[in-house]
Amino acid sequence: MSSIVLDFERPILELERKINELKSLASDGSIDLEEEIKTLEARLEKLKKEVFEALTPWQRVQIARHPKRPYTMDYINMTMMDFVEIHGDRMFSDDKAMIGGFAKIDGEKVLVIGHQKGRDTKENIIRSFGSAHPEGYRKAIRLMELANKFDIPIVTFIDTPGAYPGIGAEERGQANSIAYNLREMMLLKVPIIVVVIGEGGSGGALGIGVGDRVYVMENAYYSVISPEGCAAILWKDRLKAPEAAEVLKLTAKNLLGLGLIDEEIPEPLGGAHRDPEKAAQALKKVIKKALKELKSIPKEELLKLRYEKFRKMGSIVNSE
Repeated sequence: MSSIVLDFERPILELERKINELKSLASDGSIDLEEEIKTLEARLEKLKKEVFEALTPWQRVQIARHPKRPYTMDYINMTMMDFVEIHGDRMFSDDKAMIGGFAKIDGEKVLVIGHQKGRDTKENIIRSFGSAHPEGYRKAIRLMELANKFDIPIVTFIDTPGAYPGIGAEERGQANSIAYNLREMMLLKVPIIVVVIGEGGSGGALGIGVGDRVYVMENAYYSVISPEGCAAILWKDRLKAPEAAEVLKLTAKNLLGLGLIDEEIPEPLGGAHRDPEKAAQALKKVIKKALKELKSIPKEELLKLRYEKFRKMGSIVNSE
């Protein structure tokens, strides 16, 4: 378990500590605490279910941002083999916040692209906390066009608070690079599978978010703006982020109900950071199923279905 504890996890941590203390006392065999330990373990399981099955949207956002949560490279290492990373956009530089390359998932070739955050301050600065620059999105579409040329399916992992907002990124055409990706991804003739594995923020997420199947992990979120950004605009107070998370309808269940995604990918109880391997296996199962379904669809039909999928998102209800 991670040493970093969220507020709503504290009662669980306290009970886990108590159980560990009892186990330590009973370890030498001089005292029998088996019944007490079993009672507390049963209470712990019940408490976990009560807490984690009733999470608020804001609490899920906190889990999505957990620093121990698996990132793109973690999922690549746990679900794929023979990953070969490819660098650069052939125009400006190599963006460390966006990684991509070819790999195999149970022997099947795929192109995998995703946002990558850092595990410490130094790496996060190098990777811009997962916020890609224009060259990151240009690299992504360059690799996608390469995959399209060789008829290789594409898998993208979204995990970003948003595209990098700096002046340099704007000067190099941030909005244009994202818009270009949206258009070009719609035209690629290979299957595209999109998975939001953590944060799915704004255009930064959409820049690699056009796909034939779009999935969101149970404790990830996908939103037009961060809860803090929304709170700052609507209430002029970033502390209203929990209320903003509620109204944004950004959880997997919300998005599934609105018809914006295809499926919610379950996570281990408490979040992917509590059992990364189990989370990775659930992710891999969904990807393999999607690949099998999509590869059987003729290319022209695939393009038609992708177009229709995004055209039907959102609806206008006339109350008159």
